[in-house]
Amino acid sequence: MSTKPEPAPLLIACALGIERLALRSGDLSGSDGPVTVLRTGMGPTAAELSLRRVLADPALREAAVLATGFCAGLAPGMHPGDLVVAEETRDPRGSTPCVGTELLVKELVRVVPGRTVHTGPLTGSDHVVRGHERSDLFATGAVAVDMESAATLHSAVLAGPRPVAAVRVVVDAPEHELVRIGTVRGGISAFRVLRAILPAFFEWHRSLLLPRR
Repeated sequence: MSTKPEPAPLLIACALGIERLALRSGDLSGSDGPVTVLRTGMGPTAAELSLRRVLADPALREAAVLATGFCAGLAPGMHPGDLVVAEETRDPRGSTPCVGTELLVKELVRVVPGRTVHTGPLTGSDHVVRGHERSDLFATGAVAVDMESAATLHSAVLAGPRPVAAVRVVVDAPEHELVRIGTVRGGISAFRVLRAILPAFFEWHRSLLLPRR
């Protein structure tokens, strides 16, 4: 009798303790395979080092990787609590294409109805982006910016072929600039959105496990 192969694990990477708290306070039981929530620490260097270390573990070597957490929106009219699904992530080394963008958008609309979902390039930065720098990045076609997603996905595919994606919750937008990182703690809406969207991540992961026709 043939045994069913074990599903590839899902690695969900975030940078901040409050992001990990939101994810781990959600229902992690809805996945069809093993799930690891990794806090990488802030910034691209921390993200790269964390991914390199974790993906060296044989148990996670073939994991699908999804980067998530909070981000700064770049497009006028964005609001805290909006969602961003990356079509690709960008940094000075180039771009990393994301897998399953349309499915993620569909599932996010289902699990958090009423929330606006934006798609497009998600660009990386090594610092908090403010003022004119935000409009300069928007002019490149990017819809949002954060410090870890691009480094996370770049490191993930560098470690071996795998599906990757990035989904971020907007906490900082052109008309709603974040004053300090501690303000995120008052962003109850963004925290709740991040906790609520886990089922969309699991559906994305589940779609990867289906046999190819």
